[in-house]
Amino acid sequence: MRAKKVLGIVLAGTLTLSAMSMSAMADEAPRIALLMASMTTEFFVQIEAEARAYAEEVGVDLEVYTCDNDSAKELANMETILSDAPDIILYTPNDSDAATVCVEKANEAGVPVITFDRGSNGGEVVSHIASDNELGGEMAGEYIREIFPDGAKVAELQGILATNVAQLRGAGFNKIIDETDNLELVAQQSANFDKSEGMTVFENMLQAHDEIEAVFAANDEMALGAMEACKAAGRDDIKIVGFDASPDAVVAVEAGDMAATIAQLPVKIIDTTIDTAIAYLNGEEVEKEIGVELQLVTQESLAAETEAE
Repeated sequence: MRAKKVLGIVLAGTLTLSAMSMSAMADEAPRIALLMASMTTEFFVQIEAEARAYAEEVGVDLEVYTCDNDSAKELANMETILSDAPDIILYTPNDSDAATVCVEKANEAGVPVITFDRGSNGGEVVSHIASDNELGGEMAGEYIREIFPDGAKVAELQGILATNVAQLRGAGFNKIIDETDNLELVAQQSANFDKSEGMTVFENMLQAHDEIEAVFAANDEMALGAMEACKAAGRDDIKIVGFDASPDAVVAVEAGDMAATIAQLPVKIIDTTIDTAIAYLNGEEVEKEIGVELQLVTQESLAAETEAE
């Protein structure tokens, strides 16, 4: 229940449109295609569930496609979508470089595209809606610096390196590490945003570097995998910081098994994406980039939230 509250916080700086804007559109419901990278993380599961619920609420016809983190399947899905000629495509790609081909195909077909969470490195999109991922990486690094004022040996579990999300979170985190003399990055490897890979990779890191005192994982799935690796190794002293504030991660933070997670707002991200699509189809001007803010979730912040209830 607390996880739901954390994920449902409404923050400033996002675009919110009333469902009443639909009245300005034609009688026929707008047809929207949602093309997603995968359904393998809690973040994307929440995105998909909310997209369906919100589409029904505002009266749009939504079709959902997933590529299972396979760029070839993603391209095939895009071709299928274009053959169906929707009014607009909402797209979070598996690979930001490979996404260029998909977006360009949509451009050629005259179907507008809005990207969210993960962006495309090419092609023309109407708008991009996302958290400030580089800032989130910085927040993780700053928190580790705060809890280790005397310095620490640090590890990093990277996401899918071809995504701009992983690149930006890593860039923000490493910026803080690089500017902090007493924080040393001793291990860094991709675990592809996957829990089981996160566990295996971090087990190997601990075997090679038993001096590790903290780890930043670029999403909560990998952080939860690192948590399992720590439990198996009897290393409850390692501070784990994740990203997304998934329900399981918030529970782990509350229990003290994780030190912190950076809260994204998946519900707000996809609602804003759908609202932006509606606005564009209504002929309204929309922002090229729309940011959704982040929040550091710790035991202390959760306790303060409980006291305020």
